[in-house]
Amino acid sequence: MSLGEEIRGHLPFLRRYARALTGSQQHGDNFVHTTLEVIVAAPQEFRTCPDTRIDLYRSFHRIWESAYIDDGEGSDAELDPVLRAANDRLRRITPLGRQILLLTALEGFSADEAAAITGTDIPTVETLLAEAVGDLDRESRTSVLIIEDEPLIAMELEQIVRELGHEVAGIATTHDDAVAAFERTEAGLVLADIQLADGSSGIDAIQDILAIAPVPAIFITAFPERLLTGNRVEPTFLISKPFRQNMVRAAISQSLLFTPQLAA
Repeated sequence: MSLGEEIRGHLPFLRRYARALTGSQQHGDNFVHTTLEVIVAAPQEFRTCPDTRIDLYRSFHRIWESAYIDDGEGSDAELDPVLRAANDRLRRITPLGRQILLLTALEGFSADEAAAITGTDIPTVETLLAEAVGDLDRESRTSVLIIEDEPLIAMELEQIVRELGHEVAGIATTHDDAVAAFERTEAGLVLADIQLADGSSGIDAIQDILAIAPVPAIFITAFPERLLTGNRVEPTFLISKPFRQNMVRAAISQSLLFTPQLAA
């Protein structure tokens, strides 16, 4: 199997991570594209371990870090405008601890794998992860509208949302119910399944909700790779079924940091 074939299967999930990190489909996909260009230019420098996925995220992390160095080796003026805009926003709000939280909670890496990706050691990862979780627990709370047609999953999401200290504005199972529920509540965040009970689309529901008010939206699907091709307007924040509490926690916290948008 060629290197390109090995990497291809991991790209949808790297796009998910990049978009969650930047809060934007455009910015996230630009970082992924730059990462691939660097790998193609110097494939001999790509391999550091037997796990292609770890090496791919490690390469992405190096690109990410290089866009934000402040030691005189580079400056914002030399950066691409897209990277400069991301730099201005993310220098203040995306510390290493939050990246480690996304790597472990959203992407499912272990602490030692996150250490290999970020070039740190396991004690540092564990310390930064604990601090990041503590920071999230101290963040302002919001009211969450859940759009999910499977009762057990809706109940699980409701429990997680409440355990994280947020309120549940309501639970809707169809496009029309979701829009109506949003209009009669003050939801500050929406968790939406992609495919709803009546065959309607959660993405369409979110688009109609965003026409009413700008709120962060997180999409939930069993097939994230189908929505992370980079070929069209796609969700910025996406979690996979089955999900864990820390995965939902990380997605909620990250989405609340950015200007609400379906995609840039």
